[in-house]
Amino acid sequence: MEKNYNHTRRKMFLPEYGRHIHEMVDYLKTIDDRDERTRQAYIVIDVMGNINPLLRDTSDIAHKLWDHLFIMADFSLDVDSPYPIPTSQELSYEPEKLQYPRKDMIFKHYGKNVENMIRSLEGNPDSEAVEETLENIARYMRTKSYEYNQEHPNNEIIIGDIKRMSRGGIAIDEEALSSLKSEYRSAASPMHHKKGHGGGKNPKNNGRGGQRRRA
Repeated sequence: MEKNYNHTRRKMFLPEYGRHIHEMVDYLKTIDDRDERTRQAYIVIDVMGNINPLLRDTSDIAHKLWDHLFIMADFSLDVDSPYPIPTSQELSYEPEKLQYPRKDMIFKHYGKNVENMIRSLEGNPDSEAVEETLENIARYMRTKSYEYNQEHPNNEIIIGDIKRMSRGGIAIDEEALSSLKSEYRSAASPMHHKKGHGGGKNPKNNGRGGQRRRA
């Protein structure tokens, strides 16, 4: 008995339809009469629609089924299709290459948005609005710096970082930024019980009222 393994069979272009549908499509290409071949193609389309119910919810189900028929036929089926016959080039196009963001951030721990916000202030004639925005940015920079370095940066470091990210494009009121106070406090350390207190209990309240036993 000759064994017929899948790896020896023709490649299935759309495995979700199964081997039997692919064999039906192969049979269509063996029919000499074009009208009969077209009639049989419509029958195969009906079978494809029945075994693939997920396509029923799409608006152009018939068009998709005919495209799938030609894909399984390796685009070599000559029938009268109600839709334009696709080509392999049309259905196997390469997607456009995505443009990834540039990685030239000066300070990665602040993030690109901080740098963009600072650069957006360039040319703003409202000095008061620029100063207020820089104060908010400086507070946020302290937050990110503490998350990254676990240290509270002083004002001189924040000012220097803002100047580098601005690249001289905005006027910085260093005196105003230097007057900002840090809004961060170290986490309170847990209180430890003092020795000799019996785990925090009152030694006088030990069930005997703290009185000496009389002889």
